[in-house]
Amino acid sequence: MIKIGIWNTAFLGDAILTLPLLHSVSQAYPEAELHFFVRKGVDSLFTAQPELTSVRGFDKRGKEKGLRGAYRLGRSLAQEGFDLWISPHTSLRSGLIARWTSASRRIGYNSPWFNNWLYTHTVDRAFDQLEEIERLGKLLEPLSIPSTTKPTLVLPPQARVRARNFFADIDAPTLGIHPGSTWPTKQWPLEYFASVMRSAADAGIHVLLFAGPDEVHLAEEVLRLSGVSPDSGQVSNLAGQLSLPELGAYIAGVDCYLSGDSGPMHLAWVQGTPLVAIFGPTVRELGFFPRGQHSTVLENPLDCRPCSLHGPRQCPKGHHDCMRGITPDAAWDAVRTTLEQTRG
Repeated sequence: MIKIGIWNTAFLGDAILTLPLLHSVSQAYPEAELHFFVRKGVDSLFTAQPELTSVRGFDKRGKEKGLRGAYRLGRSLAQEGFDLWISPHTSLRSGLIARWTSASRRIGYNSPWFNNWLYTHTVDRAFDQLEEIERLGKLLEPLSIPSTTKPTLVLPPQARVRARNFFADIDAPTLGIHPGSTWPTKQWPLEYFASVMRSAADAGIHVLLFAGPDEVHLAEEVLRLSGVSPDSGQVSNLAGQLSLPELGAYIAGVDCYLSGDSGPMHLAWVQGTPLVAIFGPTVRELGFFPRGQHSTVLENPLDCRPCSLHGPRQCPKGHHDCMRGITPDAAWDAVRTTLEQTRG
């Protein structure tokens, strides 16, 4: 029995973008054990993926923090007897863990330079030429197996049932809004989100307000600024109330989803949810745009874009015009058009 580990402990969106790689490896090795390693907290999203023998959360900020924790993990994995290890993550810690697994075949990118000593096979990431899913597919070249680019996310049944029961009680078009972002400069102004919420409520659209446990205050501020009463029946404030699989199931159920460049944005397009995404410090050329015919991206073309791979903590120019220049009216027009197309 071949035992395979796939390691991508970056952010939620990165893990979702790894799905086609998982599918491809599973198709090539249907009898193998396939273990997916992700950032702790993200693992619950993938527990129902049929390809996986296990999904494991890497506690990079807790008990597995630092090189000592990484070494303990790597040596523990070595005892499990992995035959093949594939890692799109480019940090030194990830490379060392790959080496410490002692897997006979270890595949990573040839940059940074130290990867060439930590992996048995390396490939050119071709960052400036490909989008992320295609870059991940290049890791299969040493195996000479074909790669798919179509991701399929399978959510746990209990999450889908809860979402289905929720939407059964709503007799109106639905708009999901997620105002938060890990990176502050990727966050559209809260008052802009509030303006779209107000417009949606005035148009008879039921708004679902999403936010993670650390973003509840953002959702509450959007709701306050919108002037929409929490008791009006026009909005459901779900901030901090959903598990990650439940968030995915609820996003799959809305008629349109509005967010910035974030992990939950990837939860939308990967399930075919009509999406309006607002991109500021990041651009298509970085390779992380939402895919599919139902995805609409709003941008403000500025010479200073992109300012970094993820977006810095503060606007280097001090104006944040990449986001502030995308008006609530422009976003509402895109949302309204999307809803009209979705609802026929």
